[in-house]
Amino acid sequence: MTGRLVAGLGLRPGTSEADILACLDEALAIAGLSGEGTPRLATLSSRIGEPGLAAAAASREAEIVFVPDEALKGFEAACATRSTRIASLYGVGSVAEAAALAAAGPGGTLVQPRITTARVTCALARAAL
Repeated sequence: MTGRLVAGLGLRPGTSEADILACLDEALAIAGLSGEGTPRLATLSSRIGEPGLAAAAASREAEIVFVPDEALKGFEAACATRSTRIASLYGVGSVAEAAALAAAGPGGTLVQPRITTARVTCALARAAL
C-alpha cells in the first residue's frame, strides 16, 4: 500500500476524545490496519474548536483537516454508504467517507467505508502518493 492513511470523521458536538479514538481504532481493526498511523484526520469545518477532536489529534500526533460542507458534495459518487439524514443536511451520503477522500487528495481511495458508533462515524482513505 502506498500513500498516507486518512481518517474521515463525522461526530456530534461535544464528542469525547475517548469516543473518537475508539471509533478510529475499530475502523483500523476492521480494515486490517491496526497499529498503522493516521497522520491526518478530516471532518466538517463546523467541528473546528471541538475539544475532543483536538485532543484525539494531539494524542495521535495527527493533523486535522477541516473540510467545508460544500466541498463534501464533490465526493458523493465515491461514497460507499448513504445516510438519508446526512444527505439532507450536507448533500453527501457519508460525511466520514467524503471527508476522508477530500483530505486524501486527488487519486485518494476509500479503503474502509464508514463505521458507526453512538457519537462518531469513521471511514479510512489512502492518499495516492
